Amino acid sequence: MTFTLAFLGPQETIIILLILLLLFGAKKLPELARGMGKSMGEFKKAREEFEDEVAQGEKEGRDGDKKE
Repeated sequence: MTFTLAFLGPQETIIILLILLLLFGAKKLPELARGMGKSMGEFKKAREEFEDEVAQGEKEGRDGDKKE
């Protein structure tokens, strides 16, 4: 997400935030942000678990090659 926002200037960011405010209202924005934060946290957790499983599989594969 940071990569995409890197190409947006401050004016574009303000316009996007104003559009979001108009679409969802001031009461819904904190709920949406909280939901996005939780979703990103779950995604990060799943990614880390996957990376750990891949690393463990690679380690087991190397250990199996040494025994032969």
